[in-house]
Amino acid sequence: MNPYPLLYRLGITPWEREQPPTPVVELGERYPSPGRALDIGCGTGRDAVYLAERGWTVTGVDSVAQALDRARERAAHAGVEVRWVNGDVTRLQTLEIGGDYELLIDRGCFHGLGDDERERCVRGVTEVAAPGARLALFAFQPRRLGLGPRGVTSEEITRRFGAEWDLASRTLDVESRPPRWVGDAKPMWYELQRRG
Repeated sequence: MNPYPLLYRLGITPWEREQPPTPVVELGERYPSPGRALDIGCGTGRDAVYLAERGWTVTGVDSVAQALDRARERAAHAGVEVRWVNGDVTRLQTLEIGGDYELLIDRGCFHGLGDDERERCVRGVTEVAAPGARLALFAFQPRRLGLGPRGVTSEEITRRFGAEWDLASRTLDVESRPPRWVGDAKPMWYELQRRG
């Protein structure tokens, strides 16, 4: 069961921030010219709108209609165009979103998926990514205490993405402040590059 529609309805959205995270900013600015970007599990669209403001052609995918409504409002307020798609992030290749994305963002989606969903997500991400594309993935490490996403280890990310992607870097996230009820999960940023 997807808990996110209920969490949005209740206003329990601890992942919401006003500013885009530094890894997204740095990665987006690393490209000599903006291209196509995909925000996987875009929520209310903060990162997607940020990239669109900097000239990227952005598609945001999420399965929560309420979050996408807020994302549309955010984009309209910023005066930018983003293609918002209501769909399953574990079936990206079925959503008719095209391909050849050079920059992909997953800020906290993958770490909450089950094993089969993770496999499907990796296949979909790989199918829509351009050769040489970069993926910025934010995920909690598995926790021993607390509630929330189950988390994912660096080893699992390398194993699941390893056939087509190289792990370029992993860094501890120092900006986000997860609520106490999340427990001892350590937030990490991973940067992966698709071979090709």
